[in-house]
Amino acid sequence: MKDQDIPALVNRLGQQARQASRVLMIASDQEKAQALRSMANQLESQKEWLQGENQKDLEAARRNQLQPALLDRLTLSDKALQTMIAGLRQIADMPDPVGSQTATVTRPNGMRVSQMRVPLGVIGIIYESRPNVTIDAAALCLKSGNATILRGGSEAFHSNRALGQIIQAGLKEAGLPEQAVQVVDTTDRAAVGQLITLTDYVDVIIPRGGKGLIARLAAESKVPLLKHLDGNCHVYIDRAADPDEAHDIAVNAKTYRYGVCGAMETLLVHDDIAPIVLPRIADTLIAKGVELRGCDKTRALIPAANVATEEDWQTEYLGPILAIRIVATIDEAMDHIAHYSSGHTEAIVTEHIGAATQFQRYVDSSSVYVNLPTCFADGFEYGLGAEIGISTNRMHARGPVGLEGLTTLKWVLTGDGQLRG
Repeated sequence: MKDQDIPALVNRLGQQARQASRVLMIASDQEKAQALRSMANQLESQKEWLQGENQKDLEAARRNQLQPALLDRLTLSDKALQTMIAGLRQIADMPDPVGSQTATVTRPNGMRVSQMRVPLGVIGIIYESRPNVTIDAAALCLKSGNATILRGGSEAFHSNRALGQIIQAGLKEAGLPEQAVQVVDTTDRAAVGQLITLTDYVDVIIPRGGKGLIARLAAESKVPLLKHLDGNCHVYIDRAADPDEAHDIAVNAKTYRYGVCGAMETLLVHDDIAPIVLPRIADTLIAKGVELRGCDKTRALIPAANVATEEDWQTEYLGPILAIRIVATIDEAMDHIAHYSSGHTEAIVTEHIGAATQFQRYVDSSSVYVNLPTCFADGFEYGLGAEIGISTNRMHARGPVGLEGLTTLKWVLTGDGQLRG
């Protein structure tokens, strides 16, 4: 596709999405659920063809020497497809948030005031080499009544185009507009730049990918973003912590999965309890292959720890490395978090209700826990059923974003002919 055709292509996708969003806004839950179940059935019946298209991407990825971890994400294995199918059916069965209303307040003049939940409108999803996001994002946006424009990574071009056809077949079978979910049919990166400035037609952009992608979109987008750049998450072990609980939470927060954005990257420990809990935590983590980097006080207790630098306090490792700092007070711990945190998820381990309340009240991150590991930062664990991502910005949705986070509220007022003045 020629460069000059990209603006016209993306503009057309935006126009079609806006038109489709007006239909989805009033679509019944039954229609949306039928479309999702039809998509699940299509994934089952078209499995061989879909995996054939996926094979084209895998062959190109191997030629380009894509890393094994990225190859794994790119592969539409039988297991991956079954997970996608199950996810579609699960979302189909979830309660529809659209049209629900808050409690009604009756004003002194008898006027009744409430708020109604409505779709955001048109959502652009920009993501990298994981074709399962095509299904997950389309399903969540459809269920919440939003039209979607999907722009996946060039590594998954054939897979995403095939999944887009399956999605549109499901929409057609349910009597909904096929343009309710559209896949950008080009690998040209100019399409991303065009999509993030399409303010006439796109209401929100949700990026899914590495820090570099999201930082670029945050700098260039004219459309509001639901995003988080990184997950520099902290666990603070208070002086009133239960030592056994502190050990288990710290180990789980770091080693549950290194690559998730809710993994603990810095451990803060109160001076009074550090000699009791830190050596045991360190022994367990070192045995699991975790490299420890600590402040001077930490290294006095853990000789095997390397020196922590200023960069370590700022880093989301996404790997088997942990920074450790010993602090004198809970205020010092909260000051450290305020300075270095990415605003994702923080936790305190304590048996003191005052300390717990203070921490949850004053730590300004999207999720703040008491006596839980940070790796619980996941929409499924929160009871959202599924999530489209985690937001650390200060729009209407903060933390894991599920169906309700893909909607907004409008005021609805009812009267009996009241006049003002």
